[in-house]
Amino acid sequence: MFVAVCAAGSLASVARDSSRSQSAVSQHVKRLERATGLTLLERQPRGVVATPAGRLLYLAALSATASLDDALQHLDDLRRGVGGAVRITTGGVTVRHFMAEAVVAFRARYPKVTLEFHAANSTQHCVQILQAGQVDLAWITLGQPLPGIEQRSVIDLPWVLVVRPDDPLAQRAVIRPEDLGHISYIAQPENSTSRLRLEESLVRLGVSPPAPAGIADWDTALLLAELGTAPAILPALPGPTSLPESRTRTIPIPALTPLAVGWAARSWPALSPYATEFADTVAATLTP
Repeated sequence: MFVAVCAAGSLASVARDSSRSQSAVSQHVKRLERATGLTLLERQPRGVVATPAGRLLYLAALSATASLDDALQHLDDLRRGVGGAVRITTGGVTVRHFMAEAVVAFRARYPKVTLEFHAANSTQHCVQILQAGQVDLAWITLGQPLPGIEQRSVIDLPWVLVVRPDDPLAQRAVIRPEDLGHISYIAQPENSTSRLRLEESLVRLGVSPPAPAGIADWDTALLLAELGTAPAILPALPGPTSLPESRTRTIPIPALTPLAVGWAARSWPALSPYATEFADTVAATLTP
């Protein structure tokens, strides 16, 4: 009944369509407002409109049971005046490289809100956690459409070659496609979406480099490149690294397609205001 009223914007219209009195329809809504402890509809001269709390519940009710459960929890947090929590799943290096500034800014604005980070070892794992309803947001490498998931691009990461200063390639201004065919490099794990995107770009360019000299996550690949094990082909992350800049050289590879990364959620309108705010804060700190 509440969903019908939100959709129609009118108690009278729903009463007429359901062969009920307007008072009966109004009582349905009032019972729901008593159950949640919040005002869900704002009465206006020409009908009704959902309040922010009402819109959150309405949009969640249109999607899935998991979203509805989340929305009811968010409404209870609002009613009790507590901060609640924002649950995020992401890879191991994401918080430091993409979210450090946003976490500080968000916590300064909302000190009572808890940020819960659930580590995952791949975009696929992040998506599984999100689809299971265990988190509100997932930070992933974006790609093909995913069932039941809405994606929002935040930043494109260019590819770079990381080498020691004494490597012959260190003096190059850019790395060209023909150079890649002769470089045995450190790659990211085979199950990672970033590795897949890199290989797709190499195929598009008609490049067949030697087998990878090693496989490692971003931080480990950077360390191995610094130690001289082999060059590393990596997406250029925006956040700080723990290695002195003078001990490696980073050379752009403009021919490779940049890696799109950003947020995923089951339903953006059904997110809590805090989750939306955190996602927007991260995006604002990463874009000019």
